[in-house]
Amino acid sequence: MSGYNVFARYYDSLTANIDYVKRGEYFHSIISKFRKTEGNLLLDLACGTGSISEVMARLGYDVMGVDYSGEMLSIAMNKKFDSGLDICYLCQDMRRLDLYGSPDVTICALDSINHLDSLEDVRSVFRNIAFFSVPDGLFLFDVNTIYKHRCILANNTFTYETDEVYCVWENTLVPETDEVKMNLEFFELESGGLYSRSSDAFSEKAYSETELEKILAEEGFEILGKYGDDTLLPPAEDAQRLVYVTRIVRSGQTI
Repeated sequence: MSGYNVFARYYDSLTANIDYVKRGEYFHSIISKFRKTEGNLLLDLACGTGSISEVMARLGYDVMGVDYSGEMLSIAMNKKFDSGLDICYLCQDMRRLDLYGSPDVTICALDSINHLDSLEDVRSVFRNIAFFSVPDGLFLFDVNTIYKHRCILANNTFTYETDEVYCVWENTLVPETDEVKMNLEFFELESGGLYSRSSDAFSEKAYSETELEKILAEEGFEILGKYGDDTLLPPAEDAQRLVYVTRIVRSGQTI
C-alpha cells in the first residue's frame, strides 16, 4: 500500500469532478435505511483530504477520519480549521488501526480498498473494523471492479489540466493479478513561464466479488446490499464500481 506524497498537493484539484456532497448524501441514505445502533460515531477510513469527512460531519455525524498519508491529513486539517467542524483526524495505517472509540458506522470510499496489496491486507482491515466497531455496526465500502482495471484503466494514459498543474497519468496493467501500476508526472507553472516537474507512483489491485465476500463472511460481516456504480441497483457486468453495505454480526475478535 502506497501513501500519496506529491499527489496530495494536487489531489483536490484533480478530483474536482467528484461531487462529494452527493456522495456523502448517498452514504447517508444507505446508513439511515440499515442502521440499528443508537450511537453517532462515524469512521471515515482512508479519509484523504477530508472532503467526505466534512460532508458527513455536516450531516450530523461525529466523525473520526483515519489516513496513512500525513500529506493528505495536513490538507484535511486545513479544511477543518476553515470550516470549524469538530472532526478528529488520526494518521494510521488501516491495516493496523488503534482507535479511541467504537464506530457505529465505518465508510471506506473512493477505491481505498484497492490500494491494499494483498487479500491478507484486506482481511486485516476487515478484522480491525469488526474488532473496534460496536455490535451491529455498519461498514460501507466501495471497490473498483476487475472490469474497470482490465478495460478502463488498463494500459491507458490520461492527461489532466487545472489552473494549478498539468498531469500525465500512465497506467500499466499486470494481467496475472489485475493490478494497475500508476505513474503520475506533474508539471507546475512557475514564475517566468518555466515548469517544475515532480512525480508520484502507486498501484491499485482489483479483487473479485468472491474473494471479498468470503473474507467478509469469515470476519463476521453480513452483506446487506451490493450496488453498482453508486446507485441502489444490482451491479451490471460492466460496472466500474461496487458498493458493499455490511453489518457486523460478530466482533471482539483478537487482532
